[in-house]
Parts: sequence; C-alpha cells; structure tokens
Amino acid sequence: MTVTWTTGNAITLLENGEEYFPAVFEAIEQAQRSVVIETFIIFADKVGNQLQEVVIAAAKRGVKVDIAADGYGTAELSPAFIEAMTSVGVGFHLFDPQPKRFGMRTNLFRRLHRKIIVVDDNLAFVGGINFGADHLADYGPEAKQDYAIAIRGPLVDEIVRFEAEVLAPVKPRFSWRRLRRSKRRQMEAPGDSSAALVVRDNDQHKNDIEQHYRLGIRAAKNQITIANAYFFPGYRFLRDLRRAAKRGVNVRLILQGQPDMPFARFVATMLYDYLLSAGVEIYEYCERPLHGKVAVVDNAWSTVGSSNLDPLSLALNLEANVLIQDHEFSTLLNDNLQKLVDNHCQRMSPDTQPRRKIQRVFLGVFVFHFLRNFPSWAGWMPGGKPALKSVVGEGDRLVDAKPDPVEAADRPGTLDADNNGGTDEVEMAGAADVSDPLASDKPQGSAINHQGSI
Repeated sequence: MTVTWTTGNAITLLENGEEYFPAVFEAIEQAQRSVVIETFIIFADKVGNQLQEVVIAAAKRGVKVDIAADGYGTAELSPAFIEAMTSVGVGFHLFDPQPKRFGMRTNLFRRLHRKIIVVDDNLAFVGGINFGADHLADYGPEAKQDYAIAIRGPLVDEIVRFEAEVLAPVKPRFSWRRLRRSKRRQMEAPGDSSAALVVRDNDQHKNDIEQHYRLGIRAAKNQITIANAYFFPGYRFLRDLRRAAKRGVNVRLILQGQPDMPFARFVATMLYDYLLSAGVEIYEYCERPLHGKVAVVDNAWSTVGSSNLDPLSLALNLEANVLIQDHEFSTLLNDNLQKLVDNHCQRMSPDTQPRRKIQRVFLGVFVFHFLRNFPSWAGWMPGGKPALKSVVGEGDRLVDAKPDPVEAADRPGTLDADNNGGTDEVEMAGAADVSDPLASDKPQGSAINHQGSI
C-alpha cells in the first residue's frame, strides 16, 4: 500500500463543473503535444459536446489525444459521437465494452471509475467529476456537488508514467511505451505541496486507498472531515472512526441527504447509530446530490479523488486519489466543507433516526456483509476479464480499432482488472521505502514505493 510522495507541487482546488470544465477545456485548447483523458462517464450533452469539440481541434493541429472511458458508464455514447473523434486521429478506448443483453447492460461491475487528465505531461487533473452537464448548477436540483484538483509539479510525472502503463496495451511502443521506459524527468517545483497518487486495483493494490484513509484517521489529533457520496466502509474503517472520536478528535462525516440513488442513503443510515454513539458527527448535505470524495485531517493532510467509501469503490472498481500534505490547501478544502455544514446540511442525532429495532439490526448485518462480499463473488461470474480496447464508430455500431500489425506482436498483454495480465503492474521509477509520513509533523520529501497498477 506504499506510494511515491513528491514535493514541490502546486495544487489548485476546483469545485463543481463551473470551475473544473473551463480549466480542463482551456488546458486542452492550449495543448501542444499530448492529451490523455481517463473518465467513467461521457455524456453527449453540452459538456460532452464541448469535450468532443476541443479534442477534435487538438487532434487536427497535431496533438496526440487518447481517451479511456468505462464501457458501462459510457455505454450510451453513440458510435457517431465516437467516430467524429476517431476519424481525425483521437484514440478512443473502452474498458470492458459489452453488448446489452435483453436491453440491459451486463458489465455492471469492474468499472474504470478513475477521473484523470494529463495535458502536455506537465498539467494533470484528478477528482470525481465526470463529463456531464449534471455537474453544472444550471442542471437543476439534481446537479451534483463535487471536487477535483489541478496539479503542476513532480507529481505530474508520476501520473504521466501511470497513464503510459494504462495505455500500454493499446498504444504503439514508439509513443506511450517509449515514455514508460524513459528515465525520470527533472520536474520544476512550482509549489510547496507534498503529494502522492494512490490507486486501487484487483491485484496488488486492493486496499491501498482504504488503508491510506485509515492511516489518516489513526494519525488525527484534532479534526477529521470526510465528505463522501456513497458511504458504507468496512468494520475496521468504522472502528477507526469511533476510536478517533473517543480519544477526543472531532470526527465529522458529510453524507448524502438528497441522494441520486436512494438506496445509497438507506444503507448509510444503518451505520448512523453505531457511529453517533461514539461521538461521531454526521451531517446530511441536503442542497443537492453530493458526489464528492474528499477528506481533511487536522488541516494538514487531505485527499481528493474518485473513490467512494463503499464496497464497489473499495473492493472492485479501478480508482485513483491524490494524497496531499499541505496546510494551506487542506485548510482551503476544510473551509469549503465547513460552508456546506453551515449552510446546507442537517446534523443527525440519535433522536432523528429510527432506533435499533431487532429487524433493522438483522437487515443491517445482512446488507453490510452482502455488499462487502459481493465484489469477490462477482469475480467468479463468467464472461471473461475486463480489458481496455480501442474502438471506432462504424455506422450505428462500435467496432474494434485495427491494431498496427508491426506493433501488435510486441505489445504487452491486455489491461486486466483482476490479475493485470502482466501489464497492469507498474513499478514507479526511483521509489524508496520510508515510514508513514503521517507519523511526522514534517512532510517527507521523496517517499513511499508505489507499484501503481490500475
């Protein structure tokens, strides 16, 4: 569960689509060499259309553009939408593309849930925001509340290398594979933040994001604030929260009060009594659906990314978060979350929730263990292992893009969410093992060894 920490990063908080989309689209418009986009969802709405427009323009001026999207999350995107991009040279790659069966999508599990963008190898974006108009306030009451970050500095180099491995199965060796083999670049240090990329996969990094959350919780001295859309973590995570509250840490959870999926709130409420009884504060955000996946500890450590705290994200999906050690950034994020608490949240208390009737206890135990174990059961299902595949539009259907025959024989195996097929395991160059940076008041400069498999 070790990661590679870098120092000298400049990290900017981006709230909702109003801040995120203009920053991303401007960066793509100014790109000169390369754009890599990983996302769970692209909708063919005004946001998706603008994304299509800027990547087509970038490809036409010679920028190398690659988009990797999830086959489930992006299943409704039309072949014509994709063909408009691939026809001008954009590489479009789907993770686990599957046809519908009886009108239903069959690739419900093993999702590529990361949201990462890299532009010209020197600017990266990481967070929880998809390319859809539902992340804009003018979408209406169902508009999502969410966060992302823009990153400049040495961490971008780690993200570039990670994305090179993501695309290795579908890109020729003289592009992304050459980058993968290159030596670590000397990156400028535009800021003061120490930061690390942490990922979750179904091979060697099954619990990395969860474990780093737990490290932060156990190291907390004053305050923990977690804002997460889908909250149903494991017993050890819950126990760490209770223990922190009992030793005097102000533990605050900001969860969905107006969920986009009511079942998400239903299962979360099963945990309320257990947490409230230990002194954990629970706030339900009631302004609109909460889609964020962020946390702050002691205004010194924070995380922003794609991982929810539920069984899908913690035990099945491919996820990515950034860990940040920076007082200024963490304070800014904490202040932002405090505004949600002050203006748009309802605090939960034992008398606002149904008491623990015996039926509710048994139902909670069943749901908890079912959801925690279902991802591993899902792995036994037939249907093959998910892979990243290049596609193009052809009429009213998607077809596999024809590989370069010269490169095909020398290409690594298929990107695999279960055992990585020999390509998913990434060894970040120049890493070294060190002790947990949270154990020290001073951030570590270089850091923890991370095999960044996806």
